[in-house]
Amino acid sequence: MKRRQFLQHASVGLAVPALGLGATAASMANAANPPLKVGFIYPGPLADVGWTYQHDLGRKMVEAEFGDKVKTVFVEKVPEGPDAERVLRQLVDDGCTMIFTTSFGFMEPTIRVAADFPEVAFEHCSGYKTAPNVGIYQTRFYEGAYLMGMLAGKRTKSNTLGYVAPFPIPEVIRNLNAFVLGARAVNPNASAKVVWINSWYDPANERDAALTLMNQGADVMYQNTDSPAIVQLAQSKGLWAIGQDSDMSRFGPTAHLSANVLNWGVYYVHKVRQKLAGQWKSEDTKWGMKEGIVQLAALGPSVSKEAAAAFDERKASILAGKLHPFAGPIVDQGGKPRVAAGQVVPESELWTMKWYVDGISGKQP
Repeated sequence: MKRRQFLQHASVGLAVPALGLGATAASMANAANPPLKVGFIYPGPLADVGWTYQHDLGRKMVEAEFGDKVKTVFVEKVPEGPDAERVLRQLVDDGCTMIFTTSFGFMEPTIRVAADFPEVAFEHCSGYKTAPNVGIYQTRFYEGAYLMGMLAGKRTKSNTLGYVAPFPIPEVIRNLNAFVLGARAVNPNASAKVVWINSWYDPANERDAALTLMNQGADVMYQNTDSPAIVQLAQSKGLWAIGQDSDMSRFGPTAHLSANVLNWGVYYVHKVRQKLAGQWKSEDTKWGMKEGIVQLAALGPSVSKEAAAAFDERKASILAGKLHPFAGPIVDQGGKPRVAAGQVVPESELWTMKWYVDGISGKQP
């Protein structure tokens, strides 16, 4: 399908009214104080039911929170390459003075465009480069991934878990590692096999990758991709799966164990409020379960009472700051000690992670 080449305008009813003979005091006030125009660019389609879908729910939370003080626009299905820069410049030309770029691959275009428009506030998701007018934000998604691993470790009968992965970037490797650490915390015999598909959203390839893993013995599937195709396949095969980014239980009523859900709106409301108050600044923000950006879907009917009790106990420990998913002892895939008992992975290494924990089969691409 050809990607749309125009901006998607949400809340068209928020347009500033033209002043005429019958202009009201409210319309004149609106003209004097136009709404903050906020742009979003998404790597996937709104219909992905995953990453982009959740980001767009966050955009809608901004509209609900601030009403006519803001106007939002978005562009979906933006390739993570040179074309992203063109889209960003178009958003600025369209009047956006705050822009959220919602995927790792938008990092370089964001930095380049921001240098030309110092008056615009940019927020980049999952990256590591900042500037005076570029803030970055990530989630501690690995907290939920660890808990999802616990469910998988308790549910598996084959002790083989499947993981469908998009790109070998730290964000994905970190989630994979946390998932396996959680599984092995409750089932030391559990291990994971991985298939990389080089795409965030590709339902056909996601399904094919999951089928390959199932044919290799995996009976519980997890993913860092965006569509519900894997959950649907698990449902058809009488196996189990865990949703990603959003609650995917409707696609696998009995297969779905839970989902690692992202509530981007809490962050978007926070930063837009800063901008409206004239208090926005470039920050490096990493939020998790405690801040409400990482949430967990309800446990499915296939989760045992024992597994649910362990899940709830460790969830509470993470929220209380008593449990870190990357607490030692941890050894890597080659048997090298990485984290000693009583220690945790250093924060700087956590966000640049490129190694596999013990329990993962195969090599990174």
